[in-house]
Amino acid sequence: MDRFTICREDWSLHRKGYLDQKRHWEKVREAIESNIADIISEESIVMSDGRRVVKVPIRSIQEYRFRYDHNKQNHVGHGTGNTKTGDVLACGRPAKGDGRSAPGNEPGVDYYEAEVTIEEVSEILFQNLALPNLKASKKPRMVTEGLEFTDIRKKGTMSNLDRKRTILEALKRNALQGGRGLPRLKPEDLRFKTWEVKTRPEANAVVLAMMDTSGSMGPFEKYIARTFFFWMVRFLRTNYGNVDIVFLAHHTEARETTEEEFFTKGESGGTRCSSVYHLALQLIKERYNSADHNVYAFHFSDGDNLSSDNELCVQLVRELVRLCCMVGYGEIEGPYYYTNTLRTALKAVQDPRFVTAVIRDKGEVYGALKAFFSPWE
Repeated sequence: MDRFTICREDWSLHRKGYLDQKRHWEKVREAIESNIADIISEESIVMSDGRRVVKVPIRSIQEYRFRYDHNKQNHVGHGTGNTKTGDVLACGRPAKGDGRSAPGNEPGVDYYEAEVTIEEVSEILFQNLALPNLKASKKPRMVTEGLEFTDIRKKGTMSNLDRKRTILEALKRNALQGGRGLPRLKPEDLRFKTWEVKTRPEANAVVLAMMDTSGSMGPFEKYIARTFFFWMVRFLRTNYGNVDIVFLAHHTEARETTEEEFFTKGESGGTRCSSVYHLALQLIKERYNSADHNVYAFHFSDGDNLSSDNELCVQLVRELVRLCCMVGYGEIEGPYYYTNTLRTALKAVQDPRFVTAVIRDKGEVYGALKAFFSPWE
């Protein structure tokens, strides 16, 4: 199977022209969308600083052509001429080399690897994600900036030239002088748009990121949790500006950590999930009043919690759901998964604002993101 790498600066694309470049990047986008679940769980991305170039495989594009079925003695199109309407000319049969028998002799499919940036992957990943149930708060603090064109002037930069008004001015001047048609433009015909930067307050929001760091969370479980929170943080900061993100880690005890510690520091010990729910409720009451904030809480664990603690967890999660716009619980099924997990106990929390997700392999991180950040109808 032939492979080669092509990047955005490849001059062969420039020689082929704009349409071929556009066709190429449509194939790149299609490849990203079809491989997005695997791309976002790539370890080299999650463990990096987020400024990397990744490669996605893209099948090469071939022109249409006739090809004979070599598994038949008489090829299609080599008949005797005695066929009638409705006759079967050739039947499909599994090609050799399908992985279920001896090595095949059929040629492979050519493909190349296209280099794309994390920003391009993020754009495709985030296009259908949003904070659900986001409401306007009494004390909005999040603001977005935008340009608002407020006036038309005779002086300005050519980048702000208002072409429509400029042509209208030229036509009006020419008509007053008895002329017809569009005359040559003069400096006095030029009209420029002026603009101001406007800020618009949006709903104030805070996201509580809670992760189990106990001894039962092995390398796989911690990697999955960090992968989810890596893309969650990037999504929130890309789409929502100054949204507050609070990082909470726990084993038998919970504490607030820095972002760097949250993604790099490992711990051990037993598991008492109620500790992180207690801390989350305390932060909401002391720092993030639910009357003034849209509060979201997302917790990831392997579900291996103290049995005696499960009933308390259910009570605290119900209290969180009452104060939050949404509470998400993600459970990671590792190689030593137990059937009696925290998720089993949390089934007692019957509320549309409480959403659960189960992750069994790296490819299901994408499904968890969609489950927690799908806009509500």
